Amino acid sequence: MSSKIESYLFFDGRAEEAAEFYKTALGAQVQGLMRFKDAPPGAGEGCTPAAQNGDKVMHMALKIGDTIVMASDGECKGQTDFKGFSLAYNAVDAAEVDRTMQALSQGGKVMMPADKTFFSERFGMVVDKFGITWMVLVYKA
Repeated sequence: MSSKIESYLFFDGRAEEAAEFYKTALGAQVQGLMRFKDAPPGAGEGCTPAAQNGDKVMHMALKIGDTIVMASDGECKGQTDFKGFSLAYNAVDAAEVDRTMQALSQGGKVMMPADKTFFSERFGMVVDKFGITWMVLVYKA
């Protein structure tokens, strides 16, 4: 097995809501979900305030296409703060870019409408309702 980098997102108490959103918007599949109450006794003590709420998500893995995005409820303060990065969604064609942009913009905001660029047949940017910036494009290597 080779090394790889995977994203780990902290939804601050909204991880299950995010999973449902990405199931609809991106066809995500929950590959695993562990709640704080599922941890062995004492394992969550002192970790985060979320450990006090056993039903919150300690860890989950979302499969989106061929990629795994891991996530948690984190500290459950209700304020996600995703800054300094974007997730890129590589669509198969221009029509998928448009569908994906539309789906991700529900409750969010289109930052750059999808259009043809010098590097992509179709490229756009959207911030979803959780504050994650997505670059949606047809990428040709």
